Amino acid sequence: MSLLVDTDPGCDDALALLLALESDLDVVGLTTVAGNSTIENTTRNTLSVLDFLDSDLPVARGADRPLVKRQDTAEFIHGEGGLKGDLPDPTHEPVDTSGAEFIVEKAREDGNLTIAAIGPLTNLALALGIEPDLPELLDEVLVMGGAVYAPGNRTPAAEANLHADPDAASRVLQSLDPTFVGLGVTMRATLDPATLDLSGRRGAVVEEWLEYYPDEVKDRYGIEHSPVHDAAVIAQLTDDVLTTEERALEIDTREGPCRGTLVADEYGVTEAPENGRVATDIDVERFREAMGEAIVSTV
Repeated sequence: MSLLVDTDPGCDDALALLLALESDLDVVGLTTVAGNSTIENTTRNTLSVLDFLDSDLPVARGADRPLVKRQDTAEFIHGEGGLKGDLPDPTHEPVDTSGAEFIVEKAREDGNLTIAAIGPLTNLALALGIEPDLPELLDEVLVMGGAVYAPGNRTPAAEANLHADPDAASRVLQSLDPTFVGLGVTMRATLDPATLDLSGRRGAVVEEWLEYYPDEVKDRYGIEHSPVHDAAVIAQLTDDVLTTEERALEIDTREGPCRGTLVADEYGVTEAPENGRVATDIDVERFREAMGEAIVSTV
């Protein structure tokens, strides 16, 4: 399986990349998107994380804003510049190809590409505009997004990635039969740094990524440790940690408190056809084992 990761680091994105690169997954490249911070910051952060992990994978700079809506960022969660941890400036540059074009290029090369989309879905929506046959060139699309079985974290109903660009998310849903890995499972994807040996040269940075939620945010949610939302998507590919179910899905693109809300027809009341999957459960212990092993081998 060839994997492309579409990302907006973000501390949980950084841990997702760590897990992907420490696994046997064939990662062919990364695309960046504005989300947790500006595109300048998320691209720099991606390149810095790859340097930190001794990787020279190609990175394509993607969309710098949502398709239609205003841009929101999340430095208040992930730290100044969008990523906590003392990382040096990157030593590599992005490729000349745009994020959307890079997705199309890799999909055409492979013909059976898997995409892990762990930021807003702008690049994927733009790629669909470039290549109408993209659905036939992809094996699977997994999205960290939605809050079907939990309250939202950007509005009372909406999760941050889908809220950031609901129009792009709706486009992706209409075309790519994605699997949404939402807050109902990712809020449980936590790992206590105290259970790991983080004494290596990279340990202090990884510990900051693991505990990136500010204390007041942890108190708001009544949690002890920060959820590693995006890594749950990668853990599904490495260790099959999720239970998923087919559902008829829709995304609210209107402004207001439901902007970006992922709605699942749980009981088939609309009689609409199933058009995607949602994660309904996570094997927390298996997730922690996979994540912990990857971290210990990295630090």
